Amino acid sequence: MSTLPLVVVIPTKNEAENIARTVSSVIGHVEAVVVVDSHSTDDTCKIAARLGAQVVEYTWDGGYPKKKQWCLDRVRPEIPWLLFLDGDETPSPALLDELRSVFAAGPPSVAAFDIPLGYWFAGRRLRHGHTIVKRALLDRTRCHFPEPGDLDAPGMGEQEGHYQPVAPSAARLRSPIEHEDLDPVRTWFDRHNRYSDWEAWLEVNPSVKEEIRRVKTRQGQLFHKAPLKPLMSFAYAYVYRRGFLDGRAGLDYALAMSFYRWQIGLKAREYQRR
Repeated sequence: MSTLPLVVVIPTKNEAENIARTVSSVIGHVEAVVVVDSHSTDDTCKIAARLGAQVVEYTWDGGYPKKKQWCLDRVRPEIPWLLFLDGDETPSPALLDELRSVFAAGPPSVAAFDIPLGYWFAGRRLRHGHTIVKRALLDRTRCHFPEPGDLDAPGMGEQEGHYQPVAPSAARLRSPIEHEDLDPVRTWFDRHNRYSDWEAWLEVNPSVKEEIRRVKTRQGQLFHKAPLKPLMSFAYAYVYRRGFLDGRAGLDYALAMSFYRWQIGLKAREYQRR
């Protein structure tokens, strides 16, 4: 198989630091690479186009569909299978090989694939303290992103929130997507400050929160109802998942995620007082 029969879609906004590596990791391996950009003010689009990616401008109108569903609906619709990559993600060589095996016999029977994420924090690949699986490879004819009623929520804007696309069937791949952000660590905190606004809003809108819980991963559904989330988050990442084996980066990550959960609780309590 010369090229994989899928389109890689990379939603971006100001990813000049990362986009060259992401585009280079897939160009030539798939039928098409499309960067869907939300009016970047840096050189994201120029870099992507120079490397051979198609660049499409995206403007959110404030309603549904949000950005990823818009991509499913409009970006190279003649190619049924679509792989989402963030602007700081690359498929591992092992994943590309695994995808060639998956598509060797023709279109897969399942509608989606869940792919593990190899997560980098503070310059180090976390081998223990972080586990997440992304439903990133989709047959657009059978999958869709939910519309949970969070348009009034702060924090996410044009992006779908922390939930999975809906698929009638899914399988899990073994090899990872590598998530390594080359931006300064302060951008991680900037993003998670916004994300915590959205999560806190869910705490005071329980019907929307419950709808989102149902479209999370099994791990996400369990954690959704856990008490004392900051402490549970730290204990899970650093102790249960043995994040201490990742050295200082493992400790930093466990503390950062615990702080993120504390932010959500604090902001939710502020909402409730209002």
